Amino acid sequence: MTNSRMPVVFAGHGSPMNAIESNKFSEAWSALGKKLPKPKAILAISAHWYTKGTHFQSDENPQLIYDFYGFPKELYEVKYPVKGDLTLTSRLEQLLKGKATVDNSWGIDHGTWSVLRAMYPDADVPIVQLSIDQSLSMEACFELGALLKPLKEEGILIVGSGNVVHSFKYIDFKMSTGHDWADAFDTYIYNSIIESQYEQVIHYEKEGLNYHKAFQTLEHFAPLIYILGAAEAGEKVEVFNRSCEMGSMSMTSYVIGDYAQV
Repeated sequence: MTNSRMPVVFAGHGSPMNAIESNKFSEAWSALGKKLPKPKAILAISAHWYTKGTHFQSDENPQLIYDFYGFPKELYEVKYPVKGDLTLTSRLEQLLKGKATVDNSWGIDHGTWSVLRAMYPDADVPIVQLSIDQSLSMEACFELGALLKPLKEEGILIVGSGNVVHSFKYIDFKMSTGHDWADAFDTYIYNSIIESQYEQVIHYEKEGLNYHKAFQTLEHFAPLIYILGAAEAGEKVEVFNRSCEMGSMSMTSYVIGDYAQV
C-alpha cells in the first residue's frame, strides 16, 4: 500500500542508448522507481510528441515508438508492453476540457519508455502520454501544467522527459562533460528551481548570456515547464543526474514534492 499523493518528476533522458546501457543515468532512474510510492498510473510528457494543439491518448494498448535512427539493432528490439489507462484519460478530459483532444496516432515514444522502463521494468504501471503544444508560450505551458495538479492527489505520477540543455548544434560526442556555457545555463535553471523561482525558468532568456545556445527549439525544455506548473513553489526538491555530457546535453533531473512509502 502506498501514499496516494505523488510528487512530479522531470527526467533528462539524453541519448536513446541510455535505455539499454547500464550507466549512472539508468541506474538513477532505477533507484528512483524503487524509492517513490508506486503510482496507479503515469502521465508522461515527452519532448518527442511535439504537436499542433494539445493531445492525450485513450489507447488501452499503446504502441511503442522507436523514434530515432542509426542506432544498434538491440535498441529497436526493446519491448515495454505497458497498458494505457482509460480512467486517467477520462480525468484528462475533465481537467483539460476545451484545451486538449484525444489522439491515438502516436504511442509511447523513447523519451518516455527509455526512462520508465528503468523505473518500472515490469511494465506494470499504465501510461498515458500528453503532447507538447508547439504553439503555446512557456507561460501557457506552465498554466496547463497547473491544471494537472489534482492528479497528484489521486496517485498519478506526472513525469516530464526532455533535457534542460539540448543542442545538436554544439554537441561534441567525444566530451564526457558540458561546455562551460551549458553548465552555466544548467546551473541557472538549477538555482531557480531550488529557490522556487519558477518565473526565472519560464523566462529563461533572463539568464542573459548562454540561453541562446542551450537549445534551438523548445521541445526538450518545455516538459520541465509543464512539470513546474504541476508542482508547488516551496515544495521539497530532489536533484539527480546533475551533469552535462557531450558538450551540450544536460541530464539534470528533478523530483518535486513530498511523498512517503506507507
